Amino acid sequence: MINDRKVILYIATSLDGYIAKPNDDLSFLSIVQQEGEDYGYTDFVKSVDTVILGRKTYDWVMAQVPDYPHADIDSYIITRTPRSTISKTNFYTGDLKELVLRLKSKQGKNIFIDGGAEIVNELLKHKLIDEFIISVIPILVGNGTRLFKDGRPEQKLKLIDIKKFDTGLTQFHYKCINN
Repeated sequence: MINDRKVILYIATSLDGYIAKPNDDLSFLSIVQQEGEDYGYTDFVKSVDTVILGRKTYDWVMAQVPDYPHADIDSYIITRTPRSTISKTNFYTGDLKELVLRLKSKQGKNIFIDGGAEIVNELLKHKLIDEFIISVIPILVGNGTRLFKDGRPEQKLKLIDIKKFDTGLTQFHYKCINN
């Protein structure tokens, strides 16, 4: 049986390519918040059974909400500091490439890459992201944490879909064609 489990980056960025302003400030994301609009997030999360994110992203999420939103699915928090597993939330200190290859070899739904930039760029170095769903927020923040860093291999993409929203957010869905 062929396993078609995909690694998908689902993330928001400013028009000038930043996922956070200095000091991990994500306040610019609020300019597109609209009652009842989740930009396809709920449907996307139904297509995954595993999430990978960096420890800084995890800490930011946990500062915003009382409970980890992905506690019901396998989660891997990439960290340098060992911590005990909490239910399905694993604090992973091993090799990221090995983890992703191991997860992709198993049967299951897709794997959600939730950030941050260090995780994204490490996966790009090894051409391990199959699809990108990138929501562009209509703002130029000028400085902060770049989504894509220099020094990664070229990767050709095929546009699958574009969605435009009343808030000015535009969502691009790409598939890698040379991985």
